[in-house]
Amino acid sequence: MIFFKLIIVIIIFLSSFSIQTKPILTVYTYNSFISDWGPGPIAKYIFEQVCNCNLKLIGLNDGISLLNRLRIEGKNSPADIVLGLDNNLIDLAKKTGLFIESKVDISQLKLPIAWKNNIFIPYDYSYFAFIYDKKRITEVPNSLDELINSPKPWKIIYQDPRTSTPGLGLLLWIQKIYKKYSVQAWKKLSIKTVTVTRGWSEAYGLFLKGESDFVLSYSSSPGFHLLIENKKNYAAALFYEGHYLQIEVAGQLATSKNPKLAQQFMQFILSPKFQRILPITNWMYPVIDIPLPDFYNNIPVPKKSLQFNAEDISKYHNQWIYLWQNAVNQK
Repeated sequence: MIFFKLIIVIIIFLSSFSIQTKPILTVYTYNSFISDWGPGPIAKYIFEQVCNCNLKLIGLNDGISLLNRLRIEGKNSPADIVLGLDNNLIDLAKKTGLFIESKVDISQLKLPIAWKNNIFIPYDYSYFAFIYDKKRITEVPNSLDELINSPKPWKIIYQDPRTSTPGLGLLLWIQKIYKKYSVQAWKKLSIKTVTVTRGWSEAYGLFLKGESDFVLSYSSSPGFHLLIENKKNYAAALFYEGHYLQIEVAGQLATSKNPKLAQQFMQFILSPKFQRILPITNWMYPVIDIPLPDFYNNIPVPKKSLQFNAEDISKYHNQWIYLWQNAVNQK
């Protein structure tokens, strides 16, 4: 009997050891990605079925938080992959020297713009937009200029461009449209601004509580309300000047302890299994040609997309942040 118990203990120990010795792939991402309703838990389950590994997802507040964390950790970062930067951060991220060129086949990409970067791999995209409640707003602005300059006492919430990728997107959106007159636009917008939040989740939560008439989010955000809540009263205000495009990307760190596994994951994010998750959990568009859920037929897509090239963003980033800070502080 003692011998039998000893055998059981050994088997349990060896089984535990076997589990612990599976390679661990560490992915830095943003909090909403790994939330219960986000794509993270499903992606983790699917990838672990084929990788014979443990996928460790670590969430931070936002894409900008990811970049700042990497700058602090440098070559000592435990991350293998960063998932959640975007097209507006890739030149700043490249200049850290922490990322390596990807070997992933990107020939299947289907994006609104041509993608030529061989370090960062896109995995979804959408357009920044101001979301409103049709029950509350009946006269909808059809331009960013009308939203900013209208005499209507609209209340607006957006995110800080220093801490949030949507906030940075708005900074670039206004800069693209107003150019040298961006300071005047920010001053007028600040009059209608209820608050500026650190991240998307806080801003959208306040909007849903009725704290504002408009919130900066994505043109595809109403998909959540359509599918999960069966509500048709939330919509994106579409502007004739165009909407700023966001493409979210992943990158592999040069210091990855599991480079082959990291490459496997990078290829996985372009697979139909991963891409099909995104429209119903991340509420963004896939980057390969796969059918969208039917409810996306009820979500209008902006007719014109706007963007700066990554090098210009990197070059003028600090200057534009400075202009924004001074403008909103002088209201």
